[in-house]
Amino acid sequence: MNNLQKKYQDEVSPKLKEEFQITNDLALPKLEKILINAGMAEALQNKESLEKMKEQLAQISGQMPKITTAKKSISTFKLKAGDPIGLMITLRGKRAWDFLEKFIFVVVPRIRDFRGVSQNKFDNRGNYSIGLVEQTIFPQLDLSKVDKTRGIVVTLVFAKSDRVKSKKLLDLLGLPFRKAES
Repeated sequence: MNNLQKKYQDEVSPKLKEEFQITNDLALPKLEKILINAGMAEALQNKESLEKMKEQLAQISGQMPKITTAKKSISTFKLKAGDPIGLMITLRGKRAWDFLEKFIFVVVPRIRDFRGVSQNKFDNRGNYSIGLVEQTIFPQLDLSKVDKTRGIVVTLVFAKSDRVKSKKLLDLLGLPFRKAES
């Protein structure tokens, strides 16, 4: 069990129970999984770029990504159904908590011109998505092997939650949100 998981059990759970009047431990909002996605439209012309990004995402997450393919053909983009167009990783359990700990305390503060993450990126079920402009903010990457900066999307999926509960949970875990957003 890592430090963040311990903090969730010892500090965050009791505060969530108290604030939302939750009596049963099983009804508490909790981290179910973390999804990491990278759209790779350039893979249509350059197959090598997909392999390079695959290695980089494996270094970032500690798990090999799955190649996602196009569901439909779109002639204007010269895209055929079944073409590889992205990469995806699903982290669960210990790997998800380890990634979240590194993400909150190491990666997020390295974002350029960082003033906190947006409070408006929650969906109705309380899942939180954050888009990163470049993968080079992850310290695990060897920058000499990065050929091009590419964006990735990290989605935190919560069980038994909504916007308010997830926001409070991430706040208590230490994810810095922007103060006031219009």
